[in-house]
Amino acid sequence: MASPEIEDGHGPLAGYPGALRPLTGELIAAVLGSRGYAVSVDERGRLLGRWEDSLVWFLRAGAAGEILQVRTVAAPTFPIERVPMLHAFCNSWNHDRYWPKAFVHVDDDGRALVCGEVIADLERGVTPHQLDQLLDCGISTGCQLAAAVGQLPGGTRP
Repeated sequence: MASPEIEDGHGPLAGYPGALRPLTGELIAAVLGSRGYAVSVDERGRLLGRWEDSLVWFLRAGAAGEILQVRTVAAPTFPIERVPMLHAFCNSWNHDRYWPKAFVHVDDDGRALVCGEVIADLERGVTPHQLDQLLDCGISTGCQLAAAVGQLPGGTRP
């Protein structure tokens, strides 16, 4: 992924490329848009996109929204009986890789999902290039996790 082009004039990508900017939803959307990625905003104002058949959320946490979370939800769902196998898979994944952190989530319908997260604290700000690299890491490693989850036995796709 190449660095986003710096816009002339106004907007989240305007200005000196090395200047730190606060993490905002507009900056995240502009960097993703500069790569041609389609993202949308859900009813709660959160950015999300689809890569292959998995959802990727671009979330901000922290008092000032300074913590970036790129969260992938792998498409296959599993019956609750498969949770021990999924925990073993996530433990192995986390032992062998830095990103994304893999974990199991059981939804309100009793379906088990595997999720991955890349998290960065950007309290001091971020340049568009740095954000581009973080988003690329979250998306690419999240897709790797989702592909591995797709190979596990017992999963069903929506």
